Amino acid sequence: MATMIQSSSCVSGEGEEEKKMVDITLKTIGPSPPSRLRVPSSITVYDLRKLVASNGHLPVDNLRLILRGNVLLDTKDGDDVSLQLNDGDSLIVAVKPKPPPKHVREGFEDEDDDDNLKFQLPQSTSRWKRKLFYFLQDKLKLPDIILMAVFSLSLKMWILIVTWFILAPVAHRWDLGPLYILGTGFCIIFVNLGQRRHGDLSAYSIFNEDFRELPGTLNADRLDQDIRAGQF
Repeated sequence: MATMIQSSSCVSGEGEEEKKMVDITLKTIGPSPPSRLRVPSSITVYDLRKLVASNGHLPVDNLRLILRGNVLLDTKDGDDVSLQLNDGDSLIVAVKPKPPPKHVREGFEDEDDDDNLKFQLPQSTSRWKRKLFYFLQDKLKLPDIILMAVFSLSLKMWILIVTWFILAPVAHRWDLGPLYILGTGFCIIFVNLGQRRHGDLSAYSIFNEDFRELPGTLNADRLDQDIRAGQF
């Protein structure tokens, strides 16, 4: 009986430890006075961000949290970041201002070019792709243009690329290197040929019925007409 009571007390103690709550101080940058917030001692950054946003009626996507001098990130290497908060911790809250209207930003678009060119994975990306992305970006410091090329291609395309590099030395050994490159070029052209809908004209008149040309096509007749009209 004593053993059962002791075990039940241990379970309840563990439950209380898991649900341990702490009071932290929120210091919002701006005229707002500091406030107190009661949160679980063990919490993810994303959940903490949501609690802070709901407490101060702030936009969750525009919040920046700073704890002990470090900016808190929701994820690292594709995994959620967890925190161990202590009673009395101070959390600095910064709200990213909304961008100005479009007519005001027209003269400052160049300042945001770098941010717009940064490659980001969509939210639906699988976990292993996210881990690989963060490894290539943070550890190997690959530029965004290379990351874009790596993650924009499908698995089928990567298989074709690897196969091409495997067969290239074979073609070189049999002195078929130039033919191999030419054949690759023609394959790329034919694979990327689109399907014309009925009534659409090709840019090349030889493929059109009655050799019809697109309006504005530059040819000998057009040059002759321009010369006679005195436009040259």
